[in-house]
Amino acid sequence: MSVFTGAAVAIVTPFHEDGSVDYDQFAANIEEQIANKTDAIVVCGTTGEAATLSQKEHLEAIEFCARVVNGRVPVIAGSGSNCTEEGIYMSTEAEKRGVDALLLVTPYYNKATQKGLYKHFKAIADSVKIPCILYNVPSRTGVNIAPETVVKLCTEVENIVGIKEASGNISQIAKLMHLANGKVELYSGNDDQIVPILSLGGLGVISVLSNVAPKETHDICELFFEGKVKESRDLQLKALPLVDALFCEVNPIPVKKAMAYLGKCKEVYRSPLCEMEEAHAELLKKEMENFGIL
Repeated sequence: MSVFTGAAVAIVTPFHEDGSVDYDQFAANIEEQIANKTDAIVVCGTTGEAATLSQKEHLEAIEFCARVVNGRVPVIAGSGSNCTEEGIYMSTEAEKRGVDALLLVTPYYNKATQKGLYKHFKAIADSVKIPCILYNVPSRTGVNIAPETVVKLCTEVENIVGIKEASGNISQIAKLMHLANGKVELYSGNDDQIVPILSLGGLGVISVLSNVAPKETHDICELFFEGKVKESRDLQLKALPLVDALFCEVNPIPVKKAMAYLGKCKEVYRSPLCEMEEAHAELLKKEMENFGIL
């Protein structure tokens, strides 16, 4: 059984002005996501600024999210690292805090070989009992998981079940699904490619867009699964200008600005992330208005 189908939100971590985690706002945002049919919540991923959370903050945020959700939808914790031992520690601690699955990013900066990636992911997955989803985002990490490596991991490691694919390379993803033989649960990591990836056998999306348009992102997936492909495609295409605006600067800068426009978090980031350029902020506001969410 898959971890989830549909749209999972890669949820932002809201901060107070002093930079501490705003747990009251975090809880409110989680509740709004569930109320708007989000199918799963990914906590402490890229969009959650996990890279600049301390270990203590990271684990507290995971535990808080799991407690608030309380089994209503799956909670998937980002627990990957560029250090295998760190990844094992964070993954085992996340499991103790009651999450349903883990999201394991490719180890950044090290530029591991495919053999090294296999050994890294296997070691982390072997340290826990819950399902693990690989996360391929070479634009951030500097390394790409080859389709053959993904299939080998999903075939040989019982609790590595699938991948969040954010390479943007549809040809590579098609090759992956050609080789998968039913062993790989595929999720889009790019909001502008939800329908294309569903058409290749994907189960859904781990989404930035869902932070500001949870129902619409859920509906793109649900309509597709109901066989209403034209309606799904039309909604995907309607969302494209907003998606482009949400990525006009590096994620999660634009989505936190969008959330600030909606009164759902302060525009506070962990350095070296910083406030949006004014021209980009105006473009984002315009596209939110055009999409009907502002």
